[in-house]
Amino acid sequence: MIEPGCVIGAGAAIGSHARIGANAVIGPGVQIGMHTTIGVNAVVRCALIGDGVSIFPGAIIGEAGFGLAAGGGGVALSPHFGRVIMQNGVSLGANSCIDRGLFDDTVIGEGSHIDNLCHIGHNCRIGSRVVMAAFAGVSGSSEVGDGVQFGGRVGLKDHVRVGTGARIAAGAAVLSDVPAGETWAGYPAKPIRTWMRELAWLGRAAQKRSAKEE
Repeated sequence: MIEPGCVIGAGAAIGSHARIGANAVIGPGVQIGMHTTIGVNAVVRCALIGDGVSIFPGAIIGEAGFGLAAGGGGVALSPHFGRVIMQNGVSLGANSCIDRGLFDDTVIGEGSHIDNLCHIGHNCRIGSRVVMAAFAGVSGSSEVGDGVQFGGRVGLKDHVRVGTGARIAAGAAVLSDVPAGETWAGYPAKPIRTWMRELAWLGRAAQKRSAKEE
């Protein structure tokens, strides 16, 4: 089903029972699997999209990432030569962005669900069955293991690894590797028990200081 206003580039292939929403743009050479839905005003470039994928309205897939190179005239954006690979059963929320790789591919694993207004940078590897709540951001060349869960507004620094089954609490800023199976929270993120103890100590210290001032 191709709705009105779509633009489909040369050499693109769309599987059976797929639906392309109104005014969506499918770039040259893009491959889209069976039973996949591309939302209204979505843009898909330089990408391989699997079967049963749901891409919601306004999502942008396959644009160049924020790779910078210094030159004689100052800092300039680097050309990107990789792709985005979205495996079967992935969902990508409205107005979310996934950048294509610089040299390698950006990969979103099977059955992962990404909420609205999320951003995944170039060269990232997102495992299978990962869940990301709204406003999550993953900086370039980071790796997220299978079954990881992100709360809302989580941010990952570039080149970090989040191990299999880890959980990151809402609003956390991950600046270092997270071991498999652990739950981290805070800014900067750390094991949640450590973070909660520090919060409790700060609360008690603030109360004591307030009492002295009175």
